[in-house]
Amino acid sequence: MEAIIYLLRFVFDAFLMILIMRVWLQLVRADFYNPFSQFIVKVSNPLVIPLRRIIPSLGGVDLSTLLLAYVVATLKIFVVALLSGTSLHIPVFLFVGLLVLIKQAGFLLFIIMLVMALMSWVVQGYNATMMIFQQLTDPFLRPIRKLVPNIGGLDLSILIAFLLLNVINILLSGNLIYWAQV
Repeated sequence: MEAIIYLLRFVFDAFLMILIMRVWLQLVRADFYNPFSQFIVKVSNPLVIPLRRIIPSLGGVDLSTLLLAYVVATLKIFVVALLSGTSLHIPVFLFVGLLVLIKQAGFLLFIIMLVMALMSWVVQGYNATMMIFQQLTDPFLRPIRKLVPNIGGLDLSILIAFLLLNVINILLSGNLIYWAQV
């Protein structure tokens, strides 16, 4: 049973990351013609396009994709709880689904910044994926870069962002554990 739960979590998390990435790409107005952006859009289109007919965007935010991501996060909690024999009340599922969505977005930001840092050591010149990752992380790293300048050519903003993301992750994990026991 643990293997099935692990595989289901993987599938839910992968699709959830794709949906979060789609919303995120739209919010930062990333290059739509980039191969990475095209992949995210093509994979998520089958479920997002029908929902867009019902739920319009609001102020540049793709509400249909955001709602779908929330439903996937809540469904993940429901399915895992059902398979593991845990019983939660509907309001708890809805709240934990929101926490899972926020936690997954933070994890995705962490992974992208980590890949960016590793790519900066290896990639020389223009790289389409690196450009998208810079567009995605710039809104988060720019305020940190204003406070902490480069020291000897070293950009410490990613390190500080890692620290902040871990603190937020610890706070959210504590709430997830509390709510999962209710």
